[in-house]
Amino acid sequence: MLRQASRMLGRSIRQQPRMMARAFATDVPATSTADENFIEAWKKVAPIIDPPNTPSAFMKPRPPTPSTIPSKLTVNFVLPYSSELSAKEVDMVIAPATTGQMGVLPGHVPTIAEMKPGILSVHEGTEVTKYFVSSGFLFIHANSVADIVAIEAVPIDQIDPAAVQKGLAEFTQKVNSASTDLEKAEAQIGVDVHSALNAALTA
Repeated sequence: MLRQASRMLGRSIRQQPRMMARAFATDVPATSTADENFIEAWKKVAPIIDPPNTPSAFMKPRPPTPSTIPSKLTVNFVLPYSSELSAKEVDMVIAPATTGQMGVLPGHVPTIAEMKPGILSVHEGTEVTKYFVSSGFLFIHANSVADIVAIEAVPIDQIDPAAVQKGLAEFTQKVNSASTDLEKAEAQIGVDVHSALNAALTA
C-alpha cells in the first residue's frame, strides 16, 4: 500500500503547477509552503499513513547576516563520531582546500570548499591548534560562521612519525605490486594520505 501511495503522490505532485524557485533552505521557516503542499497531497492519497518528515523539518533558520563584520569567526568542526569544536569563536582558520591553502577570516564570502589531506589550523589570538584532516568539506556562511566537516581528523601532536613512515612504505609497495586498477587506486589513497601526514610532520 505504501508503494501505491507513493506512486499516486508522485502523479499528484507532477500535476500541480511548477513552483517558483524557493529561497535557500536555511533561510526559511521549517514549515514552508512546499512542505504544506506535500503534506496535503500525501493526506489525499494515503490518509491513514502519517506523512514522512521532509529535510526542512530538521533544519533551523540560519542566523541573519550581520550589518557589520563581526570581530570573530564562529567555527563548528565535526567528525562522523564526535564534535571537535562547537560554536567556537576564533580569529582565523586555514584549511587544506583542494585548490590550495585557504584562509578564512570573519566576513569571508560564502563558499563551499572541498578539503584534501593536510593541516587544518585554528587561530585564536596567539594560540594555534593544528589538526591533520584526511578529507571533507568547508562551508562558509555569510554570517561569519564556518562549518567544517571532516571524515577523519587528529591533532598533529598525537601523530606517531614512525607509524607514518611505516604506512607510507607499505602503501608504496602495494601500489607497485597491485594487480588490478582497484587495488592500485586503494593503495594510492594510502600513499597520498601518508605523504600528506609526513609533510605535516616535517613542515
